[in-house]
Amino acid sequence: MIGLDTNVLVRYIMQDDAKQAALATKLIETLTENSPGYISSIVIVELCWVLESAFDLSRDEIVRALQNLIAIDVIKIDRVIVIAASVRDYAASGGSSGNSGNNTKVGIADYLIMRFSTLAGCEKCMTFDKRAAKSTGMTLIN
Repeated sequence: MIGLDTNVLVRYIMQDDAKQAALATKLIETLTENSPGYISSIVIVELCWVLESAFDLSRDEIVRALQNLIAIDVIKIDRVIVIAASVRDYAASGGSSGNSGNNTKVGIADYLIMRFSTLAGCEKCMTFDKRAAKSTGMTLIN
């Protein structure tokens, strides 16, 4: 298995640096069932942050990028069921988010936090973030 860092995925998805994008694409295309790529949940969070903050991708564009990664059968994603459910939650939360919406929209990280807390057996996940509580099911600390 070959670990894939955020910057490799950014180059592969965005194709913004010709040399690095070609190398990232070649790497992804040479992955096999016997030697798959691995993406940690931390990389997923960082990838979403980079796509939103550095590239100003919309919520729909980020969702498509994540769905495309999940669909690659020679890439193994840590806790893929939780990640996929969080992507669905994020997509269903609607609206477009880019740099202009960073302070008004709930990000995918909030959905991941709630889903991972549930997976860990937490009876609730506490937050001070009113939007996250309303959107994800976290419990607001008053």
